[in-house]
Amino acid sequence: MTPPSLGKLWGIGVGPGDPELITVKAQRLLHHCAVVAFPAGRSGHPGVAQRILSPWLRPDQHQLPLWFPYVDDPAVLTAAWEQAAETVWEHLAQGQDVVFATEGDASFYSTFTYLAQTLQRQHPEVSVEVVPGVCSPLAAAAMLGQPLTIQHQRLTVIPAFYGVEGLEAALEAAEVVVLMKVASVYPQVWEILARRQLLHRSAVVVRATQPDQVMYRDLTDKPQLDLPYFSLLIVQCE
Repeated sequence: MTPPSLGKLWGIGVGPGDPELITVKAQRLLHHCAVVAFPAGRSGHPGVAQRILSPWLRPDQHQLPLWFPYVDDPAVLTAAWEQAAETVWEHLAQGQDVVFATEGDASFYSTFTYLAQTLQRQHPEVSVEVVPGVCSPLAAAAMLGQPLTIQHQRLTVIPAFYGVEGLEAALEAAEVVVLMKVASVYPQVWEILARRQLLHRSAVVVRATQPDQVMYRDLTDKPQLDLPYFSLLIVQCE
């Protein structure tokens, strides 16, 4: 018997939260593929990507939640990526296309990058294609009703989850600075912005475009905020 041809892995960004911000191409792929993968939620609740794409799924599609831990331990992360890659490979090897849906954009600080790279190391013959989506800084700026950048302004994006190293240099070099996942370092960031007199030019957006979205404008009187994981801060330095 002739073995089936390999399936293709698609990485699609489904946007920051509002299901209507998914692209036409991503929606078409979601409808077409028999297997839809996404990061698994926590504590029995669906993850962000799963909630975003749920209105577009068919009842007969195979849903494939994949576990990715929120840690900074390389060994733990590598083991999770390898397990997820092997789970996806089981379907690709049977000739099934798999679409992996990730919140935001699939190439912008996305778990999909690690999944795809791990899968291609394990099985170099696999074909992978990425479909871009709306990333959270763009969504947050839209919700604030302000442009993210204009004219000559330089933009720097910092993954603040890993610490505030580089923030001082970024504030010197760029006119606009975005700190992704700022919750864990917010008090330190507030102190830096206070010293530089930038609090009134800063805003935090929590869960941009989602039903429970929260925005904090002008952080002057907000040295402490109880922020969830999906929070970002925009500083208009100029």
